Amino acid sequence: MSKSRVLAPLLVAIAALLSWSSCFSVDEDQAALRTRFGQVEGEVYGPGLHWRSPVDVVHRFDRRILTRAYRGESFVTRDQKVLGVDFYVKWRLLDVRRYYHATRGGDEDVAALSLADLVRERIKTAIAAAPLTAVIADPRGSMSNADFNAIGAAAAELGVQLVDVELQRIELTDDAANALYQRMQQGLVAQAQQLRASAAADAEKIRADADRKRAEVLADATREAQHIRGEADARASAAYAKAYGRNPEFAAFYRSLQAYKNVYARDGDVLVLSPEGEFFKYLHSASGR
Repeated sequence: MSKSRVLAPLLVAIAALLSWSSCFSVDEDQAALRTRFGQVEGEVYGPGLHWRSPVDVVHRFDRRILTRAYRGESFVTRDQKVLGVDFYVKWRLLDVRRYYHATRGGDEDVAALSLADLVRERIKTAIAAAPLTAVIADPRGSMSNADFNAIGAAAAELGVQLVDVELQRIELTDDAANALYQRMQQGLVAQAQQLRASAAADAEKIRADADRKRAEVLADATREAQHIRGEADARASAAYAKAYGRNPEFAAFYRSLQAYKNVYARDGDVLVLSPEGEFFKYLHSASGR
């Protein structure tokens, strides 16, 4: 066997090994840097297949949003309430080169600790300037937008973009919890009293409106009844006048009968009248016949 036949496969294997060691891939959610003897070489690499020297070292960084939670931090409010606070920080990669240099070669733990220190100081200052109720009501523990922007500017120096900062849990001491519950109870009592007062005012208004409408309806009904009664009386008077005009004697007789009926219809009534009076005129004439 000749030397060329022996060397050919060896050269092919060496070439394949060099080719394999001279390329690297970057995932879609990653960015990469290439260093040679500790110095950054070339550009920032995005997703895909890339070439490198066999002596180069490739550093890959996660470009997704990263989250770190920090537990058991103690803060004191403006009203001297001691709180145990858990918070979390979200960030994403912004400047790969700056991140690499600021975090000792792209160490995620170094970035997380640095961000935690920045956030912790801002939260501590914000909570110290706010009462307990305001801290509990605000997801960021009374930290203002200016505070958030200041943390974001400091985070940019690390090569990352600050996405969010929020409190996860606030644990109150017994005294602080009792004070909070008492204040909440007082607030609920005041709210209930206000609702009762408002309901009583509404009820009084509704009652007044109902009375006013009732009075209006009664007034309208009375006015209408008087109008109808007036018309009826007018028609009755006209009928009586017409009857009197046709036969005055019969009309007088009929009215006398109505008077007799009204007088003698009630039991127990006693009348003291002269038999010769006008009231008994038709009785006399009837008996005379």
